[in-house]
Amino acid sequence: MQGRSGLEIEIKLRVADVPVLIRRLAALGASPEGRVFERNTVYDTTDSFFKRTGRLLRLRTEVPVGSKTLRASRHSALATFKAPAPADPRSRYKEKIETELPVPNPERWARDLHTLGFRIGFQYEKYRTSFRLPGVYACLDETPVGAFLELEGKPATIDRTARRLGYSDRDYIRGTYWDLYADDCARRGVLPRNLLFSRGKVRLKAVFA
Repeated sequence: MQGRSGLEIEIKLRVADVPVLIRRLAALGASPEGRVFERNTVYDTTDSFFKRTGRLLRLRTEVPVGSKTLRASRHSALATFKAPAPADPRSRYKEKIETELPVPNPERWARDLHTLGFRIGFQYEKYRTSFRLPGVYACLDETPVGAFLELEGKPATIDRTARRLGYSDRDYIRGTYWDLYADDCARRGVLPRNLLFSRGKVRLKAVFA
C-alpha cells in the first residue's frame, strides 16, 4: 500500500454554469477522466485542535457514478492529512503539506480513529469529475451549496488556466468546503451541521454525454 506526500497548491473557482465550463475545458483539450460520488468525513480531536491550527484529517470514500450497486469492490477510500505550508499569508493560493494513503478497510480505519480518541467534526458530500490539463489537475465539484472548479498545480499554471477559462485572480477562493458551507448557512440564518445532499432530491444534469 503506497501513499504520496508533498506540497499542494490549489484554488477554487465558483462555477455559475456547468455546461459552459465543460465546453471551455474541452476547448483547452481537457476531457473528463472519471466521475465519482464522494463521502468525506473530517476527524478532529475533542478540543478541535486540527480545525484551530489549519490541519485536516479526512477519510474519503468514492463510488463511480453510474454504479448499479454499492458493492465494496466498487469503492475506493483515501485517508488524507493536511498541514499548513510556509507561505505568505497574503498569497492568493491555498498551500498545504499533504499526505495521502489508500485505505483498504475504511470501516476499520474509522473505528481505530474513534478508539484513539478522534471524533467526527464534519461530513460533506459531492460529485467530482476529474480533468487533466498540461501542468494542472482540474476537478469539477458539485456540492449542495453550488458547483466549484478546483485547480491544482504551480501558481503560474493555475493563473494561466484560470484566465483561459474566463476567470481572474479576484475570483480565487482559498477556503475549504467547510468555509463555503458555513458562509452559506450564515446567509440563510441556519446552524451549520453537515454538507449533505437531501436524499431523494439529487437531480444531476447529463452534461457529460
